[in-house]
Amino acid sequence: MRLSWDDYFLKMAETACLRSTCLRAQYGAALVKDHTLISTGYNGAAAGVRSCLEIGECVRERLQIPSGKNYEICHSVHAEANAIIRASFDLMNDATLYIFGTQQGQPRSGMPCFMCWRMIFNAGIGKVVYLDDEGKKQIVNVNVVDRSKILSYAAQDG
Repeated sequence: MRLSWDDYFLKMAETACLRSTCLRAQYGAALVKDHTLISTGYNGAAAGVRSCLEIGECVRERLQIPSGKNYEICHSVHAEANAIIRASFDLMNDATLYIFGTQQGQPRSGMPCFMCWRMIFNAGIGKVVYLDDEGKKQIVNVNVVDRSKILSYAAQDG
């Protein structure tokens, strides 16, 4: 069976996820324009910083920080942010960002956090496709949604 474009690029995000250095949850992202891959990203330690994988522990787990809170303590850069950082700004206008997340082998919502939504808006990305906690595909057409509602929801959800 032939994959749809969305499923094809979600698989690319899933593959990027395999590079994650986060012990808590793994995310991958694929940034695409006109069915052409622009960049990929995964959640991992910032350049020059030892990852939790190298250290052997998640600092946020040790401090019992709940998911979605106190990101400033985390050594990792989010998959979406890494994909955006590595892409040419000119190519991101109306591009689609695909996000895949997993935790202990189970689907984990790839909905961007508050900080990543702001980067998505400023990058000019037109559509975000991710899987929710049940593995169901969610599509957000960024250019037609109420951005303040997305930010409000993302801030509550973490």
